[in-house]
Amino acid sequence: MRNIRFLIRCGAILMVSARLHAPLRAATFTVATYNLKNYLESPAGHRPEKSEEARAAIRRSIRALEPDVLAVQEMGGTNALLELRASLRREGLDYPHWEHVAGFDTNIHVALLSRLPITAHRPHTNEGFLLRGRRFRVSRGFAEVDLRVNAQYRFTLICAHLKSRREVPEADQAELREQEAVILRGIIEARLKSDPDVNLVVLGDFNDLKDSTAVRTIIGRGKNALTDTRPVERDDGSAASLEGGAQARTISWTYYFARDDTYSRIDYILLSPGMAREWQSEGTYVLARSDWGVASDHRPIITRFNAEDE
Repeated sequence: MRNIRFLIRCGAILMVSARLHAPLRAATFTVATYNLKNYLESPAGHRPEKSEEARAAIRRSIRALEPDVLAVQEMGGTNALLELRASLRREGLDYPHWEHVAGFDTNIHVALLSRLPITAHRPHTNEGFLLRGRRFRVSRGFAEVDLRVNAQYRFTLICAHLKSRREVPEADQAELREQEAVILRGIIEARLKSDPDVNLVVLGDFNDLKDSTAVRTIIGRGKNALTDTRPVERDDGSAASLEGGAQARTISWTYYFARDDTYSRIDYILLSPGMAREWQSEGTYVLARSDWGVASDHRPIITRFNAEDE
């Protein structure tokens, strides 16, 4: 009898311990995107090695955001991604899951760090197009993954880094970017066709303004149009409202172009109609830090979601 009581007591302890250590059902989660500007372990072509000072500034920004999922652009090779992951872990931010996509460009890539389990990988690394009689490849490819937030909620994420605005001799840079956008939109349409209510996030550095042909192509039109979350710096709520339905005067730039001394918004987080229903606009912003320029020529953006289908 004493043995039975002991076993019952042990069983109760184990049950309590299991409850304490069981993963909680997340109520919300966050997704961020950040162009790291040549996060390289060694020089490659015209791209320099990332300095330790810049790496430390990048980690400070990521720790300030603490995103559940972080998509990055201009990542070096796999070793560079794993170095960032290990450095963040030593500083208290652990990302057990990751994805690295190597496209036609052999120097910089798109990648992903995630606290959430990745349940499927669909990298797009060999997409091409014909432009004015010449064959081109999508330079950085597209990362596409499915992620599980909890037992009830899953979503798909596509990370892109479109052709830069730097002129190249092979073709017009804007036309190259527009063709990459057409291919990206085709991937989006395929997902929406298979499931119109799919929870889909499309994000990254699109290297163009919101009214450009490339960005309008990615967003699309009609019932399958994506929602532009338009993150802005957090403020005191006093931003001026404009007439004619224009957006308020808020600070939304994500990129500084040194040659022209201009600030613009070229980094985006776009949502499918299904995903937009779970979007929390108050948890969406551009991270404003005084050391942003030490880290990169881009600033990271983040958005938050309810972890339950609405």
